Amino acid sequence: MIRKNRALSSYKDPSGFVYRENGVFYRLISPLYKNHYDAFLKSGLYDELVKRKWILAHVETNKKKDNSYKIIKPEQILFMNYPYEWSFSQLKDAALLTLDICLAALDHDMVLKDASAYNVTYFKGKPIFIDTLSFEKYIDGKPWIAYGQFCRHFLAPLAISAYKDLKFTPLLKQFLDGFPLDLVSNLLPKNTLFNMGLAMHLHAHAKASVQLADKKIAGAKELKVAKFQLIGLLRGLKNTISGINLPKTKTQWGDYYNDHNYTDVGFQDKKKLIETIIKKHKPNITLDLGGNTGEFSRMAMKHSGLVISTDVDPVAVEKNYQMVKHNNEANLLPLCLDITNPSGDIGFALSERSSFFSRGSFDCVLALALIHHLIITYNLPLSLVAKFLSGISPLLIIEFVPKEDSQVKRLLQNREDIFADYTTQGFEDAFGEYFSIVSSHPVQGSMRRVYVLKRKS
Repeated sequence: MIRKNRALSSYKDPSGFVYRENGVFYRLISPLYKNHYDAFLKSGLYDELVKRKWILAHVETNKKKDNSYKIIKPEQILFMNYPYEWSFSQLKDAALLTLDICLAALDHDMVLKDASAYNVTYFKGKPIFIDTLSFEKYIDGKPWIAYGQFCRHFLAPLAISAYKDLKFTPLLKQFLDGFPLDLVSNLLPKNTLFNMGLAMHLHAHAKASVQLADKKIAGAKELKVAKFQLIGLLRGLKNTISGINLPKTKTQWGDYYNDHNYTDVGFQDKKKLIETIIKKHKPNITLDLGGNTGEFSRMAMKHSGLVISTDVDPVAVEKNYQMVKHNNEANLLPLCLDITNPSGDIGFALSERSSFFSRGSFDCVLALALIHHLIITYNLPLSLVAKFLSGISPLLIIEFVPKEDSQVKRLLQNREDIFADYTTQGFEDAFGEYFSIVSSHPVQGSMRRVYVLKRKS
């Protein structure tokens, strides 16, 4: 039974694995990992990391399974999220957390044996380390075995995003073990060769990896690295990561709230309307599709356990995350999501990383200023959009934006209007097949209308 319920992404480490039982996640610790796990606890490292809120806390259970040393129950995460869905600063903060944890581990004569970006997720507004089995006892003179992995998973995607284009980050879906260093080295501008950190940890590292790829290493002497040298390496990586910053960038939707057609009164009225609706229904998890920088997500946040605020624009998501940090918002999670091409099941046997919409149960979906993009930009039929949204959540708060709206006129100005059923009646007919209308509300100062829809049973 335990193998049947085993998390499909948890198969690579012989030290143990994650499994699910009655909707609760547990982690089985193998006898192979006994000494390292005991040292992790006795050294005080675990307590320090929990106190700093750097690692997911757990409790040991009385459960016993075949081939287990311990079974622990970690604090449960409402919505697992992955690096290819993060903004630039989310990836950067996860990288810095990983390095800080490794430095703290060395202070307790422990070390991180791997540095996968998938060891981190976002929880209560901050990155948190989730792999209890990534720690092992430090051996004097042993190099950091996770160095290459850290550079592929963190350094390379951050560098290429900052120095070339943010659109590279979603390619982490293609490169589940991180970006190939030689690829990134070739793509980066030449002036990065004069950045000491990038020159050493990325360019020289990439060159050495290529040169050594086909070399015979049998009988080669193992490199000895003193502890102070390892600490220096980690601090150097931390300085390099800290120095990688985004240039000031603008996209079409990054400044959306400065370029809308509402009056100030209408905009504030819409915010109050959303807050009132959410307050009435009090959903545990709200999914905001097309949330931009999170203005309306924050209205929903006041009366939701968690709001997942998604947008296709990486700059908008970046701004949203910066506000989360500034305001210390624990129940708002900004993520990058293209609704027309969402994160799917990927990896070995399409099982390593699960699709976005299969990772959680959403009690409410916000779809504001979105429907016209799906229909007109992407040529999606109204009926197909309605069916899709009905499969996500029992409650839908959606804004219909008519053709008379300036934003729709902008979308239609350079193309033929083939959208005969894109009318208020056409919208209500298409969505009426899957939803019942609970209420509808005009948005002041516009011709838009917000609908509250309940999925038909």
